[in-house]
Amino acid sequence: MPTTVSSPALNYPAAPTTPPAALSLEERLVLITAAMTLRLDEAAVAYEVNTAHIPTEPLYLGDLGTVPLTPALQPPPTPYPTPVAALLQRAHHRLLTGGWCSGALVDQDGARCMLGAIRTEARGDGGLGASAAAVLLDAIRRQFGDVDSVPSFNDAFTAARIPLRMLDQAAKLADARGL
Repeated sequence: MPTTVSSPALNYPAAPTTPPAALSLEERLVLITAAMTLRLDEAAVAYEVNTAHIPTEPLYLGDLGTVPLTPALQPPPTPYPTPVAALLQRAHHRLLTGGWCSGALVDQDGARCMLGAIRTEARGDGGLGASAAAVLLDAIRRQFGDVDSVPSFNDAFTAARIPLRMLDQAAKLADARGL
């Protein structure tokens, strides 16, 4: 039993006369892990508080994927079983491998816009191309609201990322509809 030091105001226990036992390596690691976890949690809260005022836009995780350096050497993906979905998938692959452009169906380098890729991949079947363009416009309107046409949507961008993503989403939509 520890002895107490008498004081007129308080009674404190006396300091132990034997030093504490040294901690083992495992015990020290557990204590350090707990301390670091606490510090990281505090830093995460501080980060959230300090960045809460910064406006952000939603991030589409599909945009984070990397494109191979030589997409022309990549085999096309397994086609969808439905004709419109397969056409939209081929148009997506054509833009990925052949290049995307805006302002023209086909530019001087052979790059195509969204509608140009659909028409090329339709291979003369105007009805199939029109169905694919209609599904693509529906997919665009679902995400971007009131859009006049596929060419006006295509020409509103300076990079291929979003038009490629919309072709991919339209292919999925057409497959879900059985088109």
